[in-house]
Amino acid sequence: MSILSTVTRRRLAAAVALAATLLGASACTSGDSPHTPERSAYKEGRLRVLASSELSDMDEVLKAAKAATGVGVELTMSGTLDAVEQIASGTADGKYDAVWLSSNDYLRLRPETAGKLSNETPVMSSPVALGVKPEALARLGWKPGAVTWSAVHEAVAGGKLTYGMTDPVRSNSGFSALVSVASALSGAQAALTGADVAKAQPKLKEFFTGQKLTSGSSGWLATAYTQRGDVDALVNYESVLLSMNRDAKTDLTVIRPVDGVVTAHYPLTLLTSAPAGARESGRALTEYLRGAEAQKAITEQTFRRPVAAGVGPAAGLDADKRRELPFPGTRPVADGLMASYENELRRPSRTVYVLDTSGSMAEEDRIGRLKSALTDLTGSGSSGTGQRFRDREEVTLLPFGDKVKKVLTHVVEPGNPGPALDAIRGDVSALRPEGGTAVYGSLKAAYQHLGRGSEDAFTSIVLMTDGQSGDKVKDFDRFYAQLPAAQKHTPVFAILFGDSDRKELAHITELTGGRLFDATDGNGSLDGAFEEIRGYQ
Repeated sequence: MSILSTVTRRRLAAAVALAATLLGASACTSGDSPHTPERSAYKEGRLRVLASSELSDMDEVLKAAKAATGVGVELTMSGTLDAVEQIASGTADGKYDAVWLSSNDYLRLRPETAGKLSNETPVMSSPVALGVKPEALARLGWKPGAVTWSAVHEAVAGGKLTYGMTDPVRSNSGFSALVSVASALSGAQAALTGADVAKAQPKLKEFFTGQKLTSGSSGWLATAYTQRGDVDALVNYESVLLSMNRDAKTDLTVIRPVDGVVTAHYPLTLLTSAPAGARESGRALTEYLRGAEAQKAITEQTFRRPVAAGVGPAAGLDADKRRELPFPGTRPVADGLMASYENELRRPSRTVYVLDTSGSMAEEDRIGRLKSALTDLTGSGSSGTGQRFRDREEVTLLPFGDKVKKVLTHVVEPGNPGPALDAIRGDVSALRPEGGTAVYGSLKAAYQHLGRGSEDAFTSIVLMTDGQSGDKVKDFDRFYAQLPAAQKHTPVFAILFGDSDRKELAHITELTGGRLFDATDGNGSLDGAFEEIRGYQ
């Protein structure tokens, strides 16, 4: 691996720190222990909140709120659409007292959630924005206050701009960006319709040729952007981009396109299933958060915009007005837009699943859990958006023991996904546990396989192992250092499982710019880890 300059190392360290803040833990309790793996029962004076992941940066504000009101807040981080499913299905009832997402717009499109929400109160706001490197801004000759989404599309279509953006199917910042671009490129004068989406389709396809980074979370996207260094811009919430400039020492010019943006208003929303005491705590917390002292702290610490009259935005927040673009008015339009992105608009994915099928996988039915998790990813040809491998996706299974056993590749054909999905299920069913654990040699084989295909795709490697590697890390490190620069941009997403070595897997993910997911007992499920990784592919 090449030796990084001192400045680069410092920026990477800052980016990792920023990612830890933005990603947060799976659950975080303000004022007490920062980690609560198990969802606790209701306690007087404590509010259990299902929240957007970026709200982990509200810790200091929530500590002050507890001191002022006596209300402690226990946050459980979630993607917006996953949270919507929990609320709609009723699984949030009794587990949470409130929901605090970047937006409730998609919730309102689900009629089954109507009786589950009460007392919806915006706490702060942040519009979708574009953060552009100084050299790219100069190259394009843009004046930040006059840039439109159409100008961004023109730059991308001309091969003059690349960018990163979160996955609209799993992240509200990504979906808000998708709505903003679709509205601007279709010329829609009101909420998007199906006809608007169809009209914008050719330009949207061109727009997404410039997307070189995707992610299931804003935090990892920030880290990957800083580590790669070859992407011109990021599409994300204004608050995230400004926090990057402060904490990761990036120098992005933050642009809110003049033809309109979608804004997150972060409504703190009580659930009707919450106990009476929790509803009282929620009202006290909301009142405090909308007060002048808290609003000032929120905008200065997080770069979100205050909603209370008389409190000005933090320095660096442009006060010029922008057109607010409406959310799609019907669920079919919203779902259709996400499905179009997933299966038609975005660059296709090429993913290699490097799967430990050594003898130890026979213990505790680990192989059965692996088969179940992978089978879940195949869904069916009629599965909803995000519930199966995407159209055009190349999926490779690379099971290993002492060495690579097989390399099994399938491409999900648009309009006819069934044969590939059936074939993947068959390959998964045939996995057998035997042999040792050649992790590093198998990773080398995965990189070599990806190097023989198209570069016009999002590439990634998923590593699942339940033990320590039987081969040498130094051999893999030397191999990785000699890869072409483009191949080094393929991250490894590793899953802690069984008796796997955290230090070993952390080294692999840090080296390759990936991320570690924990599926060990008490920290999460294997199928949950595989599903979460989907947002990064």
